Amino acid sequence: MTGYPGFRVGDRIKYYRKTNGNRSQAVVAGLCGITERYLSMIENGQKTPSAVVLSRLASELGVPIAALLSDSPGPESVATDRTAPGIARALMGYGRPPISTPVVAVADLRERVEQAWRTWQTSKERFTEAEATIPALIEDVEHALRAYRRSNDRAARRDVLRTAADLYGLLRSYCRRAGRLDLSLMAADRAVRAAEDADDPVCIAAAQWNLGHVLLSDERDGAVREAKEVALAAVDQIKSETSTPQLTAVQGALELVAVVADARQRNWWQARERLEKRAAPLGREAGEGNVQRTVFGPTNVELHAMSIEMLAGEATEALRLADHVDTTGLRSRERRFTFGLEVARCYDLRREDAAVYVHLLGLEELAPEDLVHSPQAHGLVAGLVKRVRPTYKQQVTELAGRLGVI
Repeated sequence: MTGYPGFRVGDRIKYYRKTNGNRSQAVVAGLCGITERYLSMIENGQKTPSAVVLSRLASELGVPIAALLSDSPGPESVATDRTAPGIARALMGYGRPPISTPVVAVADLRERVEQAWRTWQTSKERFTEAEATIPALIEDVEHALRAYRRSNDRAARRDVLRTAADLYGLLRSYCRRAGRLDLSLMAADRAVRAAEDADDPVCIAAAQWNLGHVLLSDERDGAVREAKEVALAAVDQIKSETSTPQLTAVQGALELVAVVADARQRNWWQARERLEKRAAPLGREAGEGNVQRTVFGPTNVELHAMSIEMLAGEATEALRLADHVDTTGLRSRERRFTFGLEVARCYDLRREDAAVYVHLLGLEELAPEDLVHSPQAHGLVAGLVKRVRPTYKQQVTELAGRLGVI
């Protein structure tokens, strides 16, 4: 096969690689028996795949060959929007209370935000519960911010700003998981601004950590590099402050953002070195904790070591590392879910379908709403449906139906 005039096959391969599990070029290339460089050249239009390679790519990406040979440009990647309308409206300022409405006491706002975070990190039904309580919380916090903007009570104003930064950190996470990266970025920006107005170094560093995570999820060219730049600039700022245990923990979390950015850019050895020489010592110094909801500590460092190998396509090494990780003590159900999902992805790389299915069932028990909201989980299930053995095809099909994959 010499070419497909007018066809942008490379664009479509890249699109389906990202949307059907968001797997790296290294992973897909390895499973198709070609080099990562060759796949990169195909996606960039520098090489045209043979019929055999095209067939392997289509099978691996879970699409018909015809989907890769369409004569139209590759479709834009569009995330499924599962954001609650009430949260979106509140974030954009609709229905805000009149200025004459009594302001909720700062201590009460702080407790409500703390409770929202506890729910978000620990509840199986965290999306449903957040959607029920957060719209009113956004309105009350924003109302307090307006009321205290020119207040002479500097301590109360600072507490309101810290509370707002914490709330918008939560909303960054919710909106990203719900498929609204635009709202996630807006929430992260508001968190940074509130933290800076509060002049709280720990709060500022945590807000930059939140912003880094939004950029890691952004598919724009250069966004991952920006995430690393944001994280390392925040690390430099921390180093100019008086050291505290809280700053140490957030610095470690920021280093992990840079680690992920290196891995996403396929700088595997750089990612491993940063993890070993920068993040791991900070993890040992900070100990297990949850400063500013970063869940940073030795266990999170171990999880990232496993993630690097998974992203590099080294499934066997990733699973070896996973065998030594105990996530039961982590305070974040979301982080435990992410670890379990990455283990499932490693088994998917090895085509151990039964293990993939078992781990997906475990994730459904651990965090059912997260499974429903995860495009990567949907990609794993869609792949299973296409190739599963008849002996448990019905069970896999039922799981796909519960997730809305089919």
